Amino acid sequence: MPTLHWIGKEKVINHHMDVPFKVLEHSYGFDNGTQTEQETNSGNKIIHGDNLEALKALLPEYEGRVKCIYIDPPYNTGNEGWVYNDNVNDPKIKKWLGQVVGKESDDLSRHDKWLCMMYPRLKLLHKLLSADGAIFISIDDNEQANLKLICDEIFGGINFITSAVWQKSKKGDAKLISVTHEYIVVYTKNKNASIQSGLWRKKKDGADTVLAKYKELKALHNNDHETISKEMAKWFNSLEKDAIERNHKHYKFSDDRGLYFPDNFAGPNDGRKSRPRYDIIHPITGKPCKKPSTGWRWEEAKTLDAISQKPSRIHFGKDETTIPCRKSYLHEIDSEPLMSVFYRDGRAASKLVDEILGKKSFDFPKDPEILQEWFGAVTKDNDIILDSFAGSGTTAHAVLQLNKAEGTNRKFILIELEEYALTKTAKRVNKVINGFNQTTGTGGSFDFYELGQPIFLEEGNLNELAGVEKIRQYVYYTETKTPLSPSKHKDNKYFLGKHNDTAYYFHYEQDEVTTLDHAFLSIMKTKAEQYVIYADNCLLTKDFMTKHNIIFKKIPRDITRF
Repeated sequence: MPTLHWIGKEKVINHHMDVPFKVLEHSYGFDNGTQTEQETNSGNKIIHGDNLEALKALLPEYEGRVKCIYIDPPYNTGNEGWVYNDNVNDPKIKKWLGQVVGKESDDLSRHDKWLCMMYPRLKLLHKLLSADGAIFISIDDNEQANLKLICDEIFGGINFITSAVWQKSKKGDAKLISVTHEYIVVYTKNKNASIQSGLWRKKKDGADTVLAKYKELKALHNNDHETISKEMAKWFNSLEKDAIERNHKHYKFSDDRGLYFPDNFAGPNDGRKSRPRYDIIHPITGKPCKKPSTGWRWEEAKTLDAISQKPSRIHFGKDETTIPCRKSYLHEIDSEPLMSVFYRDGRAASKLVDEILGKKSFDFPKDPEILQEWFGAVTKDNDIILDSFAGSGTTAHAVLQLNKAEGTNRKFILIELEEYALTKTAKRVNKVINGFNQTTGTGGSFDFYELGQPIFLEEGNLNELAGVEKIRQYVYYTETKTPLSPSKHKDNKYFLGKHNDTAYYFHYEQDEVTTLDHAFLSIMKTKAEQYVIYADNCLLTKDFMTKHNIIFKKIPRDITRF
């Protein structure tokens, strides 16, 4: 596979591993219109800080859990007139390049700098993405070709989906060729896993009708799932039968098993023991369907959204010249594959942000309607959506609108380096939740964080300024990949928790050396099959620890680094 080389690549290719792990310090919560000092624990986060460090800080809790990533990085146009510089001459980036790349950074072209900036961030984003997750990256012609090559390297060329084209205007302004479009480059973590997820389809009006009916029955029957399922099954059957009788009169509802037969279908007995070998009329398009070489076939319909068992019928694909595919009739009219070319007037997004934040707060913000369409197609309820170049907060706006429309609880995580993370990004999210002008609020909550102290000092020792509790949380997560919650067990103060029948202890004091010995064992109260105990020293023999299933880990040497 071709790879891209640029000045400084060797310095940044593994830099994501050297980024210090910093804790997230909670600033405030925003809970359905009310600001609070307590965390809302809604799962929605806005983080102010360098996105490289913030992405690293998310790894313990979110590695492999983010279903969808959308980023709108600097396009590297050389234009410095925006609210944030759309190139890599930002002082923070220049300082970072000097520290990481060294003296060579003085010789970098703007494309070299952009690649040095993007590569380690994409590496961390890849780590955070779930196995069936997808990343969408907005870009234009300045770096599209370079972006494609480094994404091939990081995500794998086999996982490339498309460079979707967004026509943002119908007219352009150029001396030679008028450019009216941008791109959204799309990759998956694992294409096969994404296909098997059953998502990646754009909902149409029918899907909203189904959701509305489900909500109606849910409220009517007080969450009685069995009754709701039966009523949904009846409704689906009546809906399809009515639609066929109303729109496809060449179909008739036949026999006691509920098979749908075209009028010109003359199969013997139950209609399955032969494969008719003549053209029939497609029930949706009304066009003649040329028979497959092996004849038409019957198939059993499958469960739709695990709600209703459908009757058997002949299944037609969207291409009326081919053999029918295994998809329900209702599914076919309610969703369609995502398109890679779409038009949206870019001025609409600017007007929306002007309405929320004031005129010219941001130039060329992205359109929440576009993102809502993509997020709705590739994610489901409770999935996590991440944006590490948050800007004006369009991603959160899209997620909140989507949750309101579908009654879901998708989560968003935004990261923004600039100071306007509080004054603009979070402010927009506040207003979307509360409502603005004549627009009704979506409702919702989020927590705002600042990047805090690193867990480790440069020489490798623990940074006590990070706080013992943050260190305990970090250690527990490195061991169990689950968050540390307040212990319900009566044990000593060094006890972290019990997970998969292993008890974890972090025997640490700021101003003294701690020792794992028989005296410490005597104050342990939790019974488990195995014990993992952190301390500065250990006086127990290897034979004793093996016999009693004790694993000693030295502080700070044996603490996992992300």
